[in-house]
Amino acid sequence: MAGTGQLLTVLTRSQFDRLVARGDLVRVWPGVFASVEPDDHLRLRGLDLRAGEHVAVCLGTAAAAFGFDTETDSDLHVLNPVHHQLRNSDGLVVHRRDGAPLTRIDGRRATTPAWTAVEVARGLRRPRALATLDAALRSGTCTRQDLLVAAVEQFGRRGIVHVRELIPLADPRAESPMESEARLMMIDQGLPCPELQFEVIDRSDRTWRLDFAWPDRRIAVEFDGFQWHSDPEAFRRDRQKRAALLDMDWSVTSIVADDVRKRPYETVLSIRHELMRDRAA
Repeated sequence: MAGTGQLLTVLTRSQFDRLVARGDLVRVWPGVFASVEPDDHLRLRGLDLRAGEHVAVCLGTAAAAFGFDTETDSDLHVLNPVHHQLRNSDGLVVHRRDGAPLTRIDGRRATTPAWTAVEVARGLRRPRALATLDAALRSGTCTRQDLLVAAVEQFGRRGIVHVRELIPLADPRAESPMESEARLMMIDQGLPCPELQFEVIDRSDRTWRLDFAWPDRRIAVEFDGFQWHSDPEAFRRDRQKRAALLDMDWSVTSIVADDVRKRPYETVLSIRHELMRDRAA
């Protein structure tokens, strides 16, 4: 990777233009070129070259580095360097976060995990905000106390109120963003809080994990995502699980994304009916 000025010390302008036209030199950023199609790591190195210093990452880019990005934002989010003015461009969003706590991940400076999680969550709808907080705890990079401290540090900023209310509900046992959304739907509509990833051993000594369970009632809710519909092996295991649970007098309700996002009232009503029916029995 090199800047245009560096390349023109070893190439003529016509040679440079031909290499760019043929795709042998790929534009990473204005004035920065590489010999291969850049990934995020190479794009960040290109920003370092432009800025003349190592650039720190934040928001979704930092979340991805820490392993808890739930939103798959394709833009790079970086802090404006101290000694250079970067500008927003296609695929690049530059932020000013004076006083944001920094750490290092894979050799690059980044806003700390808890700060990052709270800052990302502030910009999301409540269900997705909880998904980010769940994922941050699940990654093991921060604790609930760290999140609470970060929320205090970001006091008064847009979206902080709903994040502060969600932190006590965050749970590292949630294994997908849609499971987080489904759990918040249940909590918001007054269902008893379920156990997450509850393990049941069947009569053949096989262990099955349930997305949501009320063990004292033997009631379970399973979230069926895209993989369940597209993977024959996942479908086969699901049939085995349900047969084993039925044999032990468990009731299992399946939900999908539309049940959570488009039919929350009807979905919760169905789950509540199961819970009440079991109590009446």
